[in-house]
Amino acid sequence: MRRRLPADAVVFLAFFLFMNHDIPESTQTRPSAPRTAARQCAPTPRLELERSVRFGLHEPSPTAISANSFAANPILSGLVPFVDFAVRIRGAVDESTGMLINIRAIDQAVRAVAAPQLLAYYHRQRGAGATPETSPAGLLPGLARDLARDFNPHEIVQLTLSLSPYLRLQSRPRELPMVCIVQSFEFSAAHRLYSPALSDAQNAAVFGKCTNPNGHGHNYQLDVAVSGPPDAVTGVVIPIHALQEIVNREIISAYDHKHLNLDCPDFAELNPTVENIARVIFNKLQHAFPPPITLASVRVWETPKTWCQCSAAEL
Repeated sequence: MRRRLPADAVVFLAFFLFMNHDIPESTQTRPSAPRTAARQCAPTPRLELERSVRFGLHEPSPTAISANSFAANPILSGLVPFVDFAVRIRGAVDESTGMLINIRAIDQAVRAVAAPQLLAYYHRQRGAGATPETSPAGLLPGLARDLARDFNPHEIVQLTLSLSPYLRLQSRPRELPMVCIVQSFEFSAAHRLYSPALSDAQNAAVFGKCTNPNGHGHNYQLDVAVSGPPDAVTGVVIPIHALQEIVNREIISAYDHKHLNLDCPDFAELNPTVENIARVIFNKLQHAFPPPITLASVRVWETPKTWCQCSAAEL
């Protein structure tokens, strides 16, 4: 009669045999292969870097070098136009430096190439017999081509010339000779966020205090961007006064100091969220400009923290 091994002995024997058994090579766990090859096959990330160069349109002097380039370099002298010239570059990071490009190279190129051309334009504009209305927008396509040589092999994505906090010119080399004009406007309006598809309790849960029956107000900022080719003689894409008159007629006069829900037919049955306001404004302006000017985008700032942009690509 055979004696049975105790259960704990059976478990121990099975464990012992398993640990000392030769496992076939094909079933053995192998260490993970190094991922070097996979990393080498991964696409190189492309980054964008933007640098702003600020300066006044006056002749620089050896003593005008600024210790505060955040404000302007060279130091502003007298009462002259102050410009902010931004260059956005796309490319791959240099692994030896960790930089896409040395920003000092951007500063030097802008001061050597762009600043003299802008200064010369400023002097021509002030000279006797100058054309009454001109625009430096006509300089941007040439500046984009000139600067491209300085930044090779990197790609210039966009040049932005800010003439004031509320007016800027933009050029994208891939869209030459088109130049984009971005003008800011403001209107004050009240609105109430409310959806008739929801109950009062649901509206309160979704919109909070913004669904107050008497509404509330905002000082909206509207950035309108239009695009077109600069005139060969004057550099003008569209006269600024014409741009302002169209936006004032179509939008500002209709919405400023109004209750959007109650006073504006555009929102009689449409909830005036910032998203819907941006869409409605884009649709109203889309065909308001004379050819070859086209509307590029509208951006509506409801607060300094919240904006919505609508452009043709998103429609």
